Amino acid sequence: MKPTRGITLIELLTVIAIIAILSAIILPVLARAKDSAYRGGDIQHMNELRTALQLYRADNGAYPPAILGYASVYMTGANMGQIIPANLYPGHLYSKRVPSLESFRPAYDRVDPSAVTMALWPNQDPRAAGTAPALDLDGDGDIDAADDPANARQAFGPATTVLAESPLPASPCAGGAAAVEACFYRISGYDVAEERVPGSGVTRTTLRYSRFWSSWGLGGGNAMDDPRQLGYDNPPENTVITWNGYFRDYSGGDVSHTKKDIVLFLSGAARTYDSKDAFERSWRVLP
Repeated sequence: MKPTRGITLIELLTVIAIIAILSAIILPVLARAKDSAYRGGDIQHMNELRTALQLYRADNGAYPPAILGYASVYMTGANMGQIIPANLYPGHLYSKRVPSLESFRPAYDRVDPSAVTMALWPNQDPRAAGTAPALDLDGDGDIDAADDPANARQAFGPATTVLAESPLPASPCAGGAAAVEACFYRISGYDVAEERVPGSGVTRTTLRYSRFWSSWGLGGGNAMDDPRQLGYDNPPENTVITWNGYFRDYSGGDVSHTKKDIVLFLSGAARTYDSKDAFERSWRVLP
């Protein structure tokens, strides 16, 4: 009988090394493929939301104060005082114009439909007023420093909590008290979203959709205000509706200048955008 030959230690280590090498090659490829699929799905959903928002505006004469709607509680019945889950909430777009709640949830947003949150305002453009004009606001035919007044800039930053446009009788974020701070469903990642604070290792929840964001806009309007706000009549096509920062890269704790964010403009399809610019400038980014 022919004797059997066992595997040697060197052969075993060689096999393990080959498996490790193949895993190191294959796993990043699979991760990139998953990331690409998630990105494609999010872009599709953002475009669906844009279409639904346009239909809402055609029917109601204005854009809604929130994409999904402020979170609420049952006011009567056996569930009185409990949070109405997002999948049972008759929102501005769901479920009449957008039948699936998944369209409101970015792929990397893995929260329960009943989870609610307050939010902070996103970052304000760090460039000084007067240094980054975008439109001819004063109508003199030139785009210069006079077209970038401070009051046409974003009024609040991450130190300020977002207040509700139209407070509800009760808010699940305020423990049943009258709703002053806006309370959002966390699943609605295009209303609000978690983002990493560079260099701190912590996250914060910031606003992504607002009809008005400038000092003048929030204060009643002005002829010299930035018209790229959904609350004004006929905002221009380069108006930002919302953005998706779940795909960002970070380097040294800071947001990288890579085109990983997805910004939805009023003009059409959602598009990839420089993450650091979107993070720093919020609604002031341009196509």
